[in-house]
Amino acid sequence: MNFRFGVNLWKLEDRASWMEKSRRAEDLGYHVITVPDHIDMPSPLLACVLAAEATSSVQVGTFVSNTSFYNPALFARDVVTTAQLTGGRLEVGLGAGWKKREFDQVGITFEAAGKRVDRLVATLDEVTRAWSAPLPGAAAPDRPPVMIGGNGDRVLRLAARSADIVSFAGTRFDPQGRGMQFLTGHQMQDRVALVDAELSEAGRDAVRRNIIVLRTQVTNDRPAALEDYSRFLKGTLRPEQVGELPAVLIGSPEQIAEQLIARQERFGFDYITVQESALDTFSRVITLLS
Repeated sequence: MNFRFGVNLWKLEDRASWMEKSRRAEDLGYHVITVPDHIDMPSPLLACVLAAEATSSVQVGTFVSNTSFYNPALFARDVVTTAQLTGGRLEVGLGAGWKKREFDQVGITFEAAGKRVDRLVATLDEVTRAWSAPLPGAAAPDRPPVMIGGNGDRVLRLAARSADIVSFAGTRFDPQGRGMQFLTGHQMQDRVALVDAELSEAGRDAVRRNIIVLRTQVTNDRPAALEDYSRFLKGTLRPEQVGELPAVLIGSPEQIAEQLIARQERFGFDYITVQESALDTFSRVITLLS
């Protein structure tokens, strides 16, 4: 099975609590601590540096950096510096950005998807180039693994050809950046098939496949929890459909472990990232699959 587990942390109260939480994630068996890139959350690379300082071996990373927010060359400089300050434990997550409201907040034009993906490509190129020209007086560590996340054809093709990790969003976004919908298993199969074809054409196979889980609920009453979440989704999906969503995990630790094994067999997902709210409860699943 060879699963890899990550947790997306974003609640930053103060230095001490962030360090303690990072240590707890490492002790609970997570392999990666990631930080999302949203305007109302901590600065991702800075938070990664402190998480690495508090821990000894867990990797740290961004999930995922909104490349439309940054000058590619300056972002690449910050990535090199962060890799140095974390002792080479950085994982670089890149995405094109999708939430229009955040662009409006910072005064950056929310361009068409193609333009945002162009910026993603330019940023990836700069991050790659930066490793041939490290900062003066300091030896750059090995280039960190790069994860590219998204759902669109062009982003997934780029990830299949250029990234070390392909992250499947599990959702699809309104082209105008106003919201999202869960992907069904059938829709996810289509995304996976696109990546499979691109990997085959490129002659690549050693690529991790990540899924970001948006809802994790560890419970001994799975039917009731599925009913509750179906109601939360305003009845757009029946409970049995909720239970099949690739980006949702609901059930006992044993049931969730079975779900992950089944989804690894179907989709190839071997790197699972959960949200901070599941930090402690999901560790019971990690124990079963480690």
